[in-house]
Amino acid sequence: MIVLRDEKKIERMRKLSQYVSLFGIAVLFGGLLILFTGNENALAFQLLALAAGWAISQVGIFLGHRYSRKPRPDQVLDDVLKHVARDGRLYHYLLPASHVLLMPTGVIVINAKYQIGKISVDGDKWKQSGIGLRKYFGQEGLGNPTKECERLISSMANYIRKNAPQVAELPMAPMIVFTTKEIANLDVANSSIPAMHYSKVKGYLRQQKSKLEPMPAEDYAALRAAFDLKAAHLLSEELDGNPA
Repeated sequence: MIVLRDEKKIERMRKLSQYVSLFGIAVLFGGLLILFTGNENALAFQLLALAAGWAISQVGIFLGHRYSRKPRPDQVLDDVLKHVARDGRLYHYLLPASHVLLMPTGVIVINAKYQIGKISVDGDKWKQSGIGLRKYFGQEGLGNPTKECERLISSMANYIRKNAPQVAELPMAPMIVFTTKEIANLDVANSSIPAMHYSKVKGYLRQQKSKLEPMPAEDYAALRAAFDLKAAHLLSEELDGNPA
């Protein structure tokens, strides 16, 4: 499996997450100091500062969980896919979707989720519980992974139509993957989109590969060329003339 990853973007966003988090803490601390100014509007200013500091810190958390945590979501996906997608090309943080696997049988758009607690889904209705105040402090909410996948698929379809218009049928499939070990309970059997813990991905893909036929060679070549457009700066840096 060939992995193409925008390391410079990851490092840039990692640093940004640190700066944003520190700024959020500074704003929160500033809100506390306002109490000692003697200003008659101190309470209003303090509440405003606390709200702003909390919002800024949430942005830092959002970025940190994607680009700073160890292992990062992309690293977890690398590990689980390398044995089951040997003929694949895995693109991280390069395309409209953050994680895209191109294989001769089609394109898999992966929505990686790190959230913990008790997570369940019925169709496209998701529920997360068992995390207490971490729902508001220290962790980004689960959101709706199904709706997120729909947006990612739409963005990828638009990209393919623009950069590989000769591909008449878009062989794309979404997948929701939870990338942390500490999930207390994950009940996703009733998900309308394939969803699973990362430890289940290899078995699932092996099962699916046996059911799928390769796409036309010209379609695969067109998709590879379209995806590689976003990785041109990485491909040009390859040493020893090894083909990608």
